[in-house]
Amino acid sequence: MLRVAVPNKGALSEEAASMLREAGYRQRRDSRELVMVDQDNDVEFFFLRPRDIAVYVGAGTLDVGLTGRDLLLDSGADAEEIMELGFARSTFRFAGRPGTVATLGDLDGVRIATSYAGLVQRYLGDHGVQAQVVRLDGAVETAIQLGVADAIADVVETGSTLRAAGLEVFGEPILRSTAVLIRRVKAEANPAVDVLVRRLQGVLVARQYVLMDYDVRVELVDKAVAITPGLESPTVSPLHDQGWVAVRAMVRRDATNHVMDDLWSLGARAILVTGIHACRL
Repeated sequence: MLRVAVPNKGALSEEAASMLREAGYRQRRDSRELVMVDQDNDVEFFFLRPRDIAVYVGAGTLDVGLTGRDLLLDSGADAEEIMELGFARSTFRFAGRPGTVATLGDLDGVRIATSYAGLVQRYLGDHGVQAQVVRLDGAVETAIQLGVADAIADVVETGSTLRAAGLEVFGEPILRSTAVLIRRVKAEANPAVDVLVRRLQGVLVARQYVLMDYDVRVELVDKAVAITPGLESPTVSPLHDQGWVAVRAMVRRDATNHVMDDLWSLGARAILVTGIHACRL
């Protein structure tokens, strides 16, 4: 039986559960459940604190886990990323008071507050910077004002929270994180893991693409196909009226309306868009 670790709370948990459901796996209905068996797929799910997942997977206690890349790297566990899952994106940056620290070199010898001590220490070490990392749980924006740090390292989205605290970001991003599927380093091949990966890849494609069908005159097929090349090649079928053909192709969801506009301008008609619930490519 495949043993899978899933975040037990927060937005990461909700997104992970949604993706697993779309991949055909049963998920818990009660948030108090910590272990759940999906008999149909021969999978046992363990709902754990997101920070602990990499530790369990790295120790070989669980086969795979869904967690954040930031949490994986911060843990220092003997686990590796298999694939990106396309949600829970974030960027980690350094920040400080204007006029005090402005470059990575300015961090040499200073105190840096963060909730991701392992991640920050590794980054500083890789760049030859010696600094004191102060580990805090939760928000770190007030660490400088309260006198426990000279700079911070934290998740930055718009930067408005940092500006409100009188801080500004500097330097290159420490990390661009996202949710990932992980397994133990040098783990033996497992067909059940391969199935899980294929299913999750199918969900990602289904979320990113739609099927587009349309009719177009025969002499315009080449121009139409240039607009909708599909993944390998679109399907082109003759219609009863020999001057027209029907075309079906996969199109990126975020480009749907632009593609429809271009096809209409070209002369295509009966343009239909259908969502994809699952696929294997």
